[in-house]
Amino acid sequence: MKVGYARISTGDQNAAMQVEALVAAGVDEKRIFVDEMSGGKSARERPQMSKLLDYARDGDEIFVWRIDRLGRSLVDVINTVNEITARGIRLYSIMDGVDPSTAHGRLQLALFASLAEYERELINERVKAGVMAAKARGVQFGKPAPKAETVENKVRLCRQMMSEGMAAKAAAETVSWSRATMYRYLKQFGDDVPVAGPVRTRQGASKYTGRRHEPAPRD
Repeated sequence: MKVGYARISTGDQNAAMQVEALVAAGVDEKRIFVDEMSGGKSARERPQMSKLLDYARDGDEIFVWRIDRLGRSLVDVINTVNEITARGIRLYSIMDGVDPSTAHGRLQLALFASLAEYERELINERVKAGVMAAKARGVQFGKPAPKAETVENKVRLCRQMMSEGMAAKAAAETVSWSRATMYRYLKQFGDDVPVAGPVRTRQGASKYTGRRHEPAPRD
């Protein structure tokens, strides 16, 4: 079965030219899917392209007016081409002369794949260069570290709660920490963050909840 796909980028354009070319190639107009949107969205984000990819079956033939109608970038085009051909569906591009049934058409698809790989490498290099330049300017990446005062308050609260018998997991969840995070901060701050109020120690209590105060030796 022959199916077709057309895409126009703006509201000022008309898909009639593409549709006419597809009909001339033998595609029934009822089986032509047309997206009217910019090329900023990837193939699977376009409603009609998504419907086309779900509709087409092994042995079908997909016709497009030009290969760039399939994606927003060369990488997106190649990904779409790969998805189509991997399912046993033939792809034809009228203006580009892409015909996978010929040696020339298969060579074109192979060249597209090579160019897509090259573009991915260029993108990765640009990203790495941008990150290095940003770091050189002092830009910090990742989640910002919490304020020391906030951590100290949470450590103090956790020690207080555990000294009163609360389980470590429950104490950690109370301050929105995991148990591992809580123990890491308890170890980091040690006794630098005192427990407010009296501390009642008991056998089996965490070593981070406070020190046991022994009476001074008598003379």
